[in-house]
Amino acid sequence: MKHLATILLTALTAATLGCGYSAKSASAAQPGMMPAIAELAPTNTNAGGPAFVLTVNGTNFSSTATVNWNGAAQNTTRISANQLTANIAASSIANPATVPITVTNPGTGMGIYGGGTLAETSSPMNFTVN
Repeated sequence: MKHLATILLTALTAATLGCGYSAKSASAAQPGMMPAIAELAPTNTNAGGPAFVLTVNGTNFSSTATVNWNGAAQNTTRISANQLTANIAASSIANPATVPITVTNPGTGMGIYGGGTLAETSSPMNFTVN
């Protein structure tokens, strides 16, 4: 009986190692490309004004990049890898403020074995509501 238990334990260990259960996890995910903002157009507007389209010029904008207004994702259109536009609602400019604008390239997900890319968000550039 002891001999049978040893054989079964050995077979179980071999099957576990063979399926990769004890293999080291995949290397850490590498981050995606970091977007960078070079310029906003316009750079400011008046409080209480109408809705407008904000143009963001920069580099490394992915096809699914999002413009963030004060941290909140906006309806974004990618013109090119260097230009995005975002629709800014009139309610967002109702009061004077300095608003940080960022761009986020979303990640592709990590999965159970690692891989994929992490979301990357640019450094902020300030937009002024006078």
